Amino acid sequence: MVQIATNTNFKDITAGSKPVLVDFWAVWCGPCRMLSPTVDDIAAEFPDKYTVVKCNVDDCEDIASDFGIRSIPTLLYIKDGEVKDRTVGVVSKEEILSRLDSLV
Repeated sequence: MVQIATNTNFKDITAGSKPVLVDFWAVWCGPCRMLSPTVDDIAAEFPDKYTVVKCNVDDCEDIASDFGIRSIPTLLYIKDGEVKDRTVGVVSKEEILSRLDSLV
């Protein structure tokens, strides 16, 4: 299940021991809409292995700024509360899973 990030819950939902995938997106972003089903699939297929979070940059400007998000979609790969990797743009499911698996 995908969790929705807010300014108040972001630190809590990204601080767990499981690898975390954070999708920075916006409603008006075409590439974000292309990537969204892939992110949703990963959340549905691996609920016990990964935490999957969506962060709307229009709703969470402070979080996006804190992580230096300049282009969307941007995916952050977090482990133990620390950003370990990032991708910008539409990437394949295989690429995302490979990066997440490197954090396990």
